[in-house]
Amino acid sequence: MAEAELLEGAGELGGTHHAGESVGCSGLTTKELQQNWRMLKRQQRPCRLLFEISSTRVVEDKLSKYVVYEVVVMRSGSFDSRRVSVARRYSEFLRFHQRLLQDFREELEDVELPPKLLKGNFNAESIAERRLSLQDYLAGLYAVRCVRRSSLFAAFFTEPEQRRAHSLLRAGQFPLALLQLQEVLEVQEKLLPWQAATLTVPTLAALAVCHRDLDDPQAAFTAAQRAMPPVRRYGLKEYRAALLELLVNLGYQLGRPVAQLQQELTVLRDAERGEVSQRSLKEVVVQNFT
Repeated sequence: MAEAELLEGAGELGGTHHAGESVGCSGLTTKELQQNWRMLKRQQRPCRLLFEISSTRVVEDKLSKYVVYEVVVMRSGSFDSRRVSVARRYSEFLRFHQRLLQDFREELEDVELPPKLLKGNFNAESIAERRLSLQDYLAGLYAVRCVRRSSLFAAFFTEPEQRRAHSLLRAGQFPLALLQLQEVLEVQEKLLPWQAATLTVPTLAALAVCHRDLDDPQAAFTAAQRAMPPVRRYGLKEYRAALLELLVNLGYQLGRPVAQLQQELTVLRDAERGEVSQRSLKEVVVQNFT
């Protein structure tokens, strides 16, 4: 498994005491203090993003033959045991690299994508060698701070699935769209410590729409609630009004207190009349990833 650099700015532990010192009125023993200190250190342990290409498969259809690489993404540490994965072809890696070079050519001087093979693409030895090289390539990219924080990095791991999910949603295939969106959200949650907090907003909004249209108001309310903090903080106007409207409607349906949400929506529309979108959340969502 290839490991990326330590997360910068992991933070330092504070409020430490030497063994034998009293800590307020807690009356903790030296052994208890040491146990608490070790637990705090584990919680503060710097986190890494890990990449593993766990498997490969050769796909052959009428027009082409290619290798698919299953890329597992996970964060280091016992706090994150979930392994989520995406399937990518070499051609997708190549397009990704070319897009990165447009913005980060100088920063990527020491990060090389394995070259395209002119022959022997499908023999086991070549596939195994490329699998390891692509693992190292992803770890190398992640080690470059400006790359791992770029929208291009997140898009490589989520955009194809996002487009597929939104196509299903627009076609009214909500159960299939829901499954795809849940997988996207899992990947995005892995990336969130290093990506903008708004990363999950489109996915959560789409999940809220799917749950609502599948007559699951509680799940829809929960998804919309999760989207609201980054929407408020970063002023995502098109989502804010639409999410508030959905939350108010669902809140009435669920018997939740909605006076505060209703007031927020009224203030928002009064303060930004003509600017705030009057579209429903579904109308906002279906226009994404077209």
